[in-house]
Amino acid sequence: MIHYTKIYFKVLYRAITLSCGLYSNIFAQDCQPGYVLNPVTVNNSIEWNKFPEFSLPFKIIYSGPRFGDTQSLPLKHGFSHISAFSGPEPSSISARQRAVLWYGVATSSGNQPWADNVLRSPWGNDTAAYRSFWDNYASTIFETDIICLDIERMQREDRDILALKSNNQIPQSYRNLSNADFLIAYKRDIRWWYTEAINRLRAKGFKGTITSYSDVPIRNTWLNITSNSWQDWTTNLARTHYLTQDNAGKVGGSYYNSLDFLSPSPYYYYGYDHPIGKDYLSYLLFNIESNIAWSDKPVIPFVWMRVHDSYDPKTPLITPFMAEATAIFPFFSGAKGLWLWENPFLPSDRQENYAPYEYFIKGLYRLSLFKDMFEGVYQLVIPESARDLMEKQTPVWRGVVKGNDILIAAQNPYAADNQTTDIVVSHQNWSKSISLKGKEIFLCKFDLNDVVASTQPILSDAYVYPYLLRTDMNVVLTTANGISDIALSILNTKGQSVFEKNFKSISSEYKETVALPGMPSGIYFVRFTSKSKTIVKKVVVVQ
Repeated sequence: MIHYTKIYFKVLYRAITLSCGLYSNIFAQDCQPGYVLNPVTVNNSIEWNKFPEFSLPFKIIYSGPRFGDTQSLPLKHGFSHISAFSGPEPSSISARQRAVLWYGVATSSGNQPWADNVLRSPWGNDTAAYRSFWDNYASTIFETDIICLDIERMQREDRDILALKSNNQIPQSYRNLSNADFLIAYKRDIRWWYTEAINRLRAKGFKGTITSYSDVPIRNTWLNITSNSWQDWTTNLARTHYLTQDNAGKVGGSYYNSLDFLSPSPYYYYGYDHPIGKDYLSYLLFNIESNIAWSDKPVIPFVWMRVHDSYDPKTPLITPFMAEATAIFPFFSGAKGLWLWENPFLPSDRQENYAPYEYFIKGLYRLSLFKDMFEGVYQLVIPESARDLMEKQTPVWRGVVKGNDILIAAQNPYAADNQTTDIVVSHQNWSKSISLKGKEIFLCKFDLNDVVASTQPILSDAYVYPYLLRTDMNVVLTTANGISDIALSILNTKGQSVFEKNFKSISSEYKETVALPGMPSGIYFVRFTSKSKTIVKKVVVVQ
């Protein structure tokens, strides 16, 4: 069953900068946290005790460096579990606070075809040897609440699987299969091996929760996110990975069913200074929202305070503002926790400033001031998919509604340090203008009954259809509190206006069919502009 309707997409809100002159009524706001972080200045240190002690209603696992901490300090500062033990741990902390990242599930049982990094074959393996290895592992671990299997031994793409047909290490009986049957057999049997490791844990009496690193319906990706529409990402089974499918190709099956929660790995593959790196926040949220769209299992992503390349000893830490945002925004997209990982194989003698870790802790602390908003029943407000935000490169905002309150998180990852970005946030009949300074992470709670903030006229959303246009275009405009003037412009890919039209005295919902002038086939952008907002939709003209 497809669960993409679980994410609440209410309306589309475009960021409006003051320099654009689209509106000037910015309401006063004072949401700065009382705690001011003075980041660590010495290398190889995290100063836990300068933070107030706090907790959060999520599973947040610490797998980072300890630097001599033997007092389980992460557990006093937002983290619920520790998986990188120090001093007397893990015996000094309770089982419900322990997590284990099980490396080498497929590779630590000798010279096996499955363990071979080139082959990654489910055939010809010593099943008894693997079961013995898994059983021994299960008997040596402390009681723990969470085990995450780090398996990473399957061919990901069909082309890579089919390439095995020319490898004489694959049994001839499988190589004789048709391409279609070979793919079916490989995927079926790889799922069996992944599932069997979990089955052995359960058979040995493990009662905690189990997940598997990165083995989720929508696997981590970056460069091709905007190649497919959000609807396609959330409805097309071809976008899901075969590990989490059943034999009929639908999300499910023995391996998927054996997992208690999902752990995507949206590590940042590009530093912020890279042009693509500025999409870091929409990339993070896409990995959460897309998997929630396909599954009713909790999503707890892995995050890393470094730019991803686990085999490069010079792997740099991410920027402080990226770290702080990474600690806050996932929960506004529906994540039920975070697993903060660090590569345990980095050289132990390297010297670095770990301020990004402290900014991550600061983000958790800021969130803890509003933790009641995430307890019990609450509603997510996701005005626009992260995929679409990445395509448009616009500011990110998300909300959480509980009772008569709304908690807003917002950031403009694309802003210059001295830039001011003004955006309109809204839920149902309530709306408010907020101002962001540079790349600051905005976090503030508002009263939905605040009538002063609710009286601003606002263009809520604009739709055009069909996507493929010929002579006519259907326009649907929805507004809050009424609005007098909305300007429509159709722009070509050079930014030149080829058609303009004005709408007057719009209220509630307005529909109109607009006759188009003769336009060459190609991609166009339909821009709607009101006093408080601009919305852009992409269409294709076919002749």
